[in-house]
Amino acid sequence: MTVSAVVRKRLEAQGFCNLDDTTLDELAPWLRWSPAFCTAFMAIGVALKSPIILWALAATALFGALLPFHPFDLLYNYGARYLTGTRPLPHQGPQRRFACAIATAWLLATGWAFYTGSILVGYALGVPLALVAALVSTTHFCIPSLIYNTLFPDPRPPNA
Repeated sequence: MTVSAVVRKRLEAQGFCNLDDTTLDELAPWLRWSPAFCTAFMAIGVALKSPIILWALAATALFGALLPFHPFDLLYNYGARYLTGTRPLPHQGPQRRFACAIATAWLLATGWAFYTGSILVGYALGVPLALVAALVSTTHFCIPSLIYNTLFPDPRPPNA
């Protein structure tokens, strides 16, 4: 099955550029791996009003912002891919690292709200956060990557 032009565009917007059709067809579903884990932990952290879960996830997101890969990618690259028979996930571009940086701050704030007993603020921060993560997990559409690409447009002409 060939990845649609829409999915290719969404993945390239996240910084997964220059992947040939074969690689993209194979890895597109697995490029949801880390966002899906993040979404699950966010939802659990918000549902339980748990600053510990949210702050632990913030630490993971911070590594995703600083490293060329997300820590959850390691679970795939050194484990799950051997079960799926697929190649390792490519390194993430600056767009996805930017998304991880935004998630880090958002998770810290959400955890802090729950920690201080501001439950309504925690939900007001946490529910949209989980929804943004769920969007990229299900559709490959990443709002923080869109923001990054707006703030820092690629100076190269299209198809360069």
